[in-house]
Amino acid sequence: MFKIRPHLQDQYPDVYTPEVLAALTALAPFNKRIKEVMDARMKRRSTRYQTQTQINFLDPSTTIPGTSINVQDARDGKFEGAVIPPDLQRQWIQGTGPAAKPNASIENSIRNVAYALLSGADGWMFDGEDALGQVTSMSLDNQRNLKLAIHKDPIFLKVAEQVANEMNRWAESFLGHQTITNWQEQLTFTTKIFRARGLHLDDRHIRDADGVAMAASIVDTTLYVVNNYQALQQAGSSIVLYLPKIQTAEEAGVWNELLSALESHLNLMVGTIKVYVLVEQLEATHQLMEIRAVLGKHFVGYNTGRWDYINSVSDAMAWDKDFVNPNIESITMTYGYMRNYEDRVRRAVNTPDINGNFALWQGGMEPNIPVGSEAGVSASMAKAVAGAEREQREGASGKWVAHWKMVHIVRPVWEKVGEANQLGRTFPRLSYTQQDADALILLEPAPRDIRGARNLLSVALQYGNAFGQGMQAAALKPADFFGNDDILYLMEDMATGEIRLSILWEWLHKQAVLTEADEEMNIEAGSVFSESLYKALLEQEYDKLLKATNKDVFETSKTTTLPIAREIASDYVLSQEKAPWFIDLLNINLNNMDLAEAKDRIQFFMYSLIRNGRRITENVDFSPSLI
Repeated sequence: MFKIRPHLQDQYPDVYTPEVLAALTALAPFNKRIKEVMDARMKRRSTRYQTQTQINFLDPSTTIPGTSINVQDARDGKFEGAVIPPDLQRQWIQGTGPAAKPNASIENSIRNVAYALLSGADGWMFDGEDALGQVTSMSLDNQRNLKLAIHKDPIFLKVAEQVANEMNRWAESFLGHQTITNWQEQLTFTTKIFRARGLHLDDRHIRDADGVAMAASIVDTTLYVVNNYQALQQAGSSIVLYLPKIQTAEEAGVWNELLSALESHLNLMVGTIKVYVLVEQLEATHQLMEIRAVLGKHFVGYNTGRWDYINSVSDAMAWDKDFVNPNIESITMTYGYMRNYEDRVRRAVNTPDINGNFALWQGGMEPNIPVGSEAGVSASMAKAVAGAEREQREGASGKWVAHWKMVHIVRPVWEKVGEANQLGRTFPRLSYTQQDADALILLEPAPRDIRGARNLLSVALQYGNAFGQGMQAAALKPADFFGNDDILYLMEDMATGEIRLSILWEWLHKQAVLTEADEEMNIEAGSVFSESLYKALLEQEYDKLLKATNKDVFETSKTTTLPIAREIASDYVLSQEKAPWFIDLLNINLNNMDLAEAKDRIQFFMYSLIRNGRRITENVDFSPSLI
C-alpha cells in the first residue's frame, strides 16, 4: 500500500478517486525498480568523473539492459513501433505550460487551461514537470484543472467563454483579426498532452509501504491517465504523454513496463498510451534507436529541447577541464554539439521499424512573448519565425511555443508548406563511430565574457526566486534590461536556471578564460574567471534585484525566497562537488521562507551528496526527521 500526506485525500477526492488509489496500489511495486535505475544513473555519473571518460555508444552485440532486445536489432529497426494516430498526424505547433497557478482559486487557476485549448495550437503539453510549481499541493491543482477541462465541467466552460473574449480582443489589436469564431468548437481542436515528472524526482505527497517517497513518474502518470482516459477516448482523442529526462534505453524500458502495467490494470490494449520522449540528455542521444525499440508501440516521436540538453552536456563533461561552454546566448541549435544532436534525432525518427513505421520529430521551444516595444517585438518575432523556418527545413514536423500568443505567429510557417508532417523524409542512417561521439561534445569558438556571466547569474537568481514563489515557468530577463522594452521577457522554466548555474560552475572550477575585456570590472581579454570575480558579480547582480520594482521582483520575495535563491545559487556554484540537479536544492526548500533553515537544508543535501553519493529527493516536510 502507500501513505498520502494528511488531509489531502479529503481536499482532493476528485483527484485521489478510488480508481486512482487502486491503480497506485497496482503500480507501487515499480517504485523499487525506479530507485534502482536512479542509483545506477548516479553510479555511472560518478564513474565518469573518477575515470575521466566520455559517454559512448552501447556494444551492438549486447542486449539493452533490462530487456531482451539486441542493440543491433534496435539500430536496424527490427522492432514493432507505433502507427501515428490521427490526432497526432498534424502537430505543427504544440504549446507548453502548466494547468494551474500558485495559490489561486479554481476559477483563476483554470484559466491556464482555457488559454491553452483556445490558442489554436495543434497540441498542448500540460506540464507536470519543469514548468509546474510544486508549492503546497499545486501538483494536485494541476491534475484537478485538467480533469475539469477534459470532462468539460461547467466551471471550466464558464471560464473558457470569458477567456475567449479576452483572447479575441488581444488578437484584434495585435493580429488585426479575431482568432476564435466559436469558442466551444475551438476547445476540441487542440490535442491534450501531459508531461509527467521524470524518474529522477519524487512525489511530494505519497510514500510507499516501506516509507520511501513514491516516484513522481508513477503518481503523475496514474493520476492523469486514470482520471481522464475514458473521457479522452469518448471524445476520439489519444492518451498522450511526454516523458522527460530519460538518459538510457534501460530507463525507457522501465517507463515501458510502467505504461504497459497501467494499460493492463485498466484493460486497455498495449500501446494505447502514446508517448513522445524529450531528448534532454547527452546519454540518450547515444541510444536513440534503442529507446525507440524499448518503448515499442507506445513511442510516437522525439522532441529536441535546448536548455535541458545543454545542461546535460555540461554535467556529463564536468570532469573535463578543457570542456568549457561559451555564453549561453551563443549555444543555439546550430552551435557545435547542438547541431549534431539535432541531426541524430532526425535520423532516428526517420529510420523505419519492422513494419515501415516512422516517428515524429517535434522541434524545440520558442520562448519569446510578443510584449514590449514595437521595435523589440518586431525583431523578436522575426527571429522566432526564422527559427521555425529553419526547423521546418531541417525536417521537424512542428515545434513548441511557451506562450499562447505565439501560436498564430509561428504556426503559419507550417501552414504555408501545408504538409501534415515530415514522416519518412530521407536522411542517412545513424552511425556509431568515435567521430560521432566526439561530435556530440563539439565546442566551437564563441564569446565568453562578463556580460554573459551577468546574464547567467541574474536570470538564475530570478528563476530560483520565482520557483520558491510557486512559479516554475516565469517571464524573465537580465536585470540590466529591466525597463527596456526593446529587450523582451522570455518564458523560462526549470532548465534555464539549471544550465545557467552549470555554466557558471564550469567557468569557475575550470578556470575559464574570458575572451573579451570589460572596463567596468577592470578585466582584460584572457583573464581567468575567478572566485573573487564571481562573488563581486553576485553582489552587484543581487543588489540590482533588491532595487528592482515589483514588476520584476516581488517586493515580498526580497526578504523571503530571494535570499534563499541566492544561497542556493552560490552554494551550487562554489561547491567543488557539482550537484547533478539545481532542482534538488530548490525542492528541498519548497514552502520554506527561513534563510537559516534553508542553510541547514542545503548543508544536509550537500553532505549526503558528497559523503554518500545520494541525492535527497523526497519532501523533507513529509519526513522532518531526515534533517
